Amino acid sequence: MTTPLRIDFVSDVVCPWCVIGLKSLEQALAELADEVTPDWHFHPFELNPQMPPEGENSAEHIQRKYGRPPEEGAAARSHIKQMGENLGFSFKGGPDSMIWNTFDCHRLLHWAEKAGRAHALKMALFTAHFSNAEPLNDAETLVRAAASVGLDAAAAREVLESGRYGDEVRATEAWWREEQDIHAVPAIIFNGKYAIMGGQPPATFVKVIRRIVAGDV
Repeated sequence: MTTPLRIDFVSDVVCPWCVIGLKSLEQALAELADEVTPDWHFHPFELNPQMPPEGENSAEHIQRKYGRPPEEGAAARSHIKQMGENLGFSFKGGPDSMIWNTFDCHRLLHWAEKAGRAHALKMALFTAHFSNAEPLNDAETLVRAAASVGLDAAAAREVLESGRYGDEVRATEAWWREEQDIHAVPAIIFNGKYAIMGGQPPATFVKVIRRIVAGDV
């Protein structure tokens, strides 16, 4: 018999380390398939809530936000690409890549969570952004992602056009930030008590989950 494990995954769609964290955790859970049954829950976090709708060049954004010179940004992109390849995910972005306002993505993910499809939609949005360089400020990009994981395209479009779930997303973001002190992502919380931050390797997740299941933490 497997042990149920609640997983609260707090992340943003334009966060490469969130992709690495999710893919790494998926790999760890595949190794633990005979020991653990995951109960996934996905939650919103906006790295750049003030990002304008037209987005911004990612290299310029990182240089402005973190003060990193272009060559350091290039080295970081190369490192992330290699980590993605090791986990079966393709990062194809370069210095001309864009970063977007992700509030609409999170509204759609909130809707998908209710349908039990947030995990699949999260990966579809990661792929659209990082692998296919699709514009996340275009509602049709988001509708296509939703349809690709079995969600109703017309219903997805109505969610986006109506502004639905905006208040819920804002409230959830505030709760994680203000009540749970989450200020960076990915933040991965197991059973509501044990948090791991960042894109850890699969072996780290395996070790931590086994300790949680055994009651050794």
